[in-house]
Amino acid sequence: MDLKQLTALVTVSEVGSVTKAAQVLHIVQPAVTRQIRSLEEEFGVTLFERSRQGMTLTAEGEVLVERARRALQELDRARAELRPSPTSVRGIVTIGILESTLDLLAQPLADAVRSHYPDIELRILSAYSGHLQQWLDAGDVDLSLLYNLASTPSISVSPLVSEPLWAVAPASAGLSADRPIPWSRVWQEDLVLPVAGHGLRILIDQAIAQSGATPHVTMQTNSMHVQKQLVTAGYGWTVLPAAGIATELGDGQLSAAPLVEPSIKRSMVLGLQRAGRIPPHVEAVATEAVRVVRRVVRDGSWPSAQLA
Repeated sequence: MDLKQLTALVTVSEVGSVTKAAQVLHIVQPAVTRQIRSLEEEFGVTLFERSRQGMTLTAEGEVLVERARRALQELDRARAELRPSPTSVRGIVTIGILESTLDLLAQPLADAVRSHYPDIELRILSAYSGHLQQWLDAGDVDLSLLYNLASTPSISVSPLVSEPLWAVAPASAGLSADRPIPWSRVWQEDLVLPVAGHGLRILIDQAIAQSGATPHVTMQTNSMHVQKQLVTAGYGWTVLPAAGIATELGDGQLSAAPLVEPSIKRSMVLGLQRAGRIPPHVEAVATEAVRVVRRVVRDGSWPSAQLA
């Protein structure tokens, strides 16, 4: 097994075709085919199902691609870290950013890293907190913003922000940031909610249980973007953190108000892997992430958030 074979494997899995993979890798098609067949012979399994529609990974192929992708990523990081650089911090850093905070934090963080550490290649991945925690545990991200997580044997966390949840409605509802409303008001409306098991849905279900309400849920989704889109289209109200609606509130697309009675907050933390020494480039990005979060809270860009 060599790096060319692993690169070919990952590329074919991503583009779904030996021909397209050869174009991406700038090599001839038979070379890609040989590399895939060599891997299949070495492991004694079929890695792809071949059809007129293209190449589809088998179950065995999915296992190997996951490991190969991780190995290639680690080698990329090693190359970046080992290049001589006497005057600057250098390397590849992958950070996970919560979907609800992406609009607020992604560009300011990218700007800060580029300004202070131009030799760091920043990679930003976005997902819900549960997925980000899995990626951090697996080493797919170097650090991550997470919700409602205490330190674990594998992850060390630092509290950053706490924030209440907000009722989110069409602009015509006239909700206002300076007029909190009780959860009981939300139960009177049709609701568009996250799917069961989602971290935000767990908090919403907690409020439902405390109130004894039986709300009418018209739609469920695992996408915050879809939640907001459906509310705008008039399917009902929803519940979101303020960070996820700051842009729409500023543009007047939605109206929203903090929720009280009961007061349910969630906390955002910065998570880092416990294993081994934190490399200087990862520590540098962690420092910039904390600075950016504090800045957007203090300048009022993150409604109702409080620094931990």
